[in-house]
Amino acid sequence: MNNVDQIFASSKGVGDFAAGYLGYLSQVLNSIDISEIEQFVATLLDARERGANIFFIGNGGSASTASHFVNDIGVGSRSWDKPFCVMSLTDNSSVVTAIGNDRGYENIFVEQLRLYLKAEDVVVLISASGNSPNLVKAVDYANDIGAITVGLTSFDGGVVRERSRFGIHVPAEKGEYGPAEDAHLVIDHLVSAYLMHHVRLEKLENERKQSG
Repeated sequence: MNNVDQIFASSKGVGDFAAGYLGYLSQVLNSIDISEIEQFVATLLDARERGANIFFIGNGGSASTASHFVNDIGVGSRSWDKPFCVMSLTDNSSVVTAIGNDRGYENIFVEQLRLYLKAEDVVVLISASGNSPNLVKAVDYANDIGAITVGLTSFDGGVVRERSRFGIHVPAEKGEYGPAEDAHLVIDHLVSAYLMHHVRLEKLENERKQSG
């Protein structure tokens, strides 16, 4: 049994389970390597500076996390003059279902990357297992053309962690999708909050320079 299974088995009700789950989630969050988050933020800021595109992809719950990242970084940063050019490749149901139906579900991301991705761009792959065939094909293609690949993973990280240039790993055990995806969303909100404040400070500094 993984940790979540054990917490449920030993709990005496919802309260016990909630306390155990939240306690374990805190352990998982505290085990994340902060330097990996620093590197991720630096990559996003560098892409913004260069005007490069940042693509987010994932399946299931991770698809919604990809969309959430795009909302929080693109709109939430309020960086209109120098935007974060972010896009989720999970959101156009017509495109995703057309590729899935005609070319196979394993191609839903790589076919879109072939249309949009340039060597200077960034691809963020979100996956608990890191082994989804469509993400594996995407990371291989992005690496092949020289794009920057970032894996947000969990469990043992799988192929995505192994083949991404770098990433953020959430140390939850295999099958613990709840804590893994919880942590990915916490990373989203942490990173987005930092970028929002960074942009705000940047604007204030530019206004001071212009007024001085």
